[in-house]
Amino acid sequence: MPRSLSIVRFITLSLLIAGSLAISAASLSYFVEEMPAFLIEKLPLPRQELWLLALRTHVAAAALALPGCVLLTSTWLLRRVPRVHRWLGRIVGAAVLLALAPSGFYLSLSAKGGLLSTLGFVASGLVVVWGMVQGLRAAWARQMARHRRYVLHVLAQLSVAVTSRALLVAFSACNIAETPAYLIALWLPVVFSFLLVEVLVSPRRNHETSRALSDVVGVAGLSRTAAA
Repeated sequence: MPRSLSIVRFITLSLLIAGSLAISAASLSYFVEEMPAFLIEKLPLPRQELWLLALRTHVAAAALALPGCVLLTSTWLLRRVPRVHRWLGRIVGAAVLLALAPSGFYLSLSAKGGLLSTLGFVASGLVVVWGMVQGLRAAWARQMARHRRYVLHVLAQLSVAVTSRALLVAFSACNIAETPAYLIALWLPVVFSFLLVEVLVSPRRNHETSRALSDVVGVAGLSRTAAA
């Protein structure tokens, strides 16, 4: 990888982790307050306790999933400690499929912005579930280029939590109306993130990636055989 691209990749992933940590820190009140401000904005709710449980589950799972996905993109981790990579992938996969996605789908029903907002969150969640399931299947089949493509879709959609908030701050500074700003800040990152992965890691562009990952798969395969 050219040095300039490596620098861009490092900065991008660092900003995602920093954004994830900032969101997690700002969400701590959800766990210590019985009536956090975000809940009050949604009242009245038909199942208030269930909604708050879903919110806490979603926040906790996201705090693990986004940094975990960033770490899983490290080829150094896969080469040096493939067992750690595999177990981290399993933990993140379980967190996404069993906690993050289900709670996100439930929370989307009461999302600000109405039906269009709900559909945006559902679309992003479906891409995450699709990407994670297909990524795990590809990993078990040792199809590492396909695995990389699908898990990058997961990472890209999880990054929407960070990029969407950044856009909301920018729109607020520009005095854009709240509802249009919220919908644009949701849909734009969801669609752009999906298309970006498809362009950068499409099947047609996977030839060099496949060759580069073959050596990594060999190391991981030897480790898996030794652990069996």
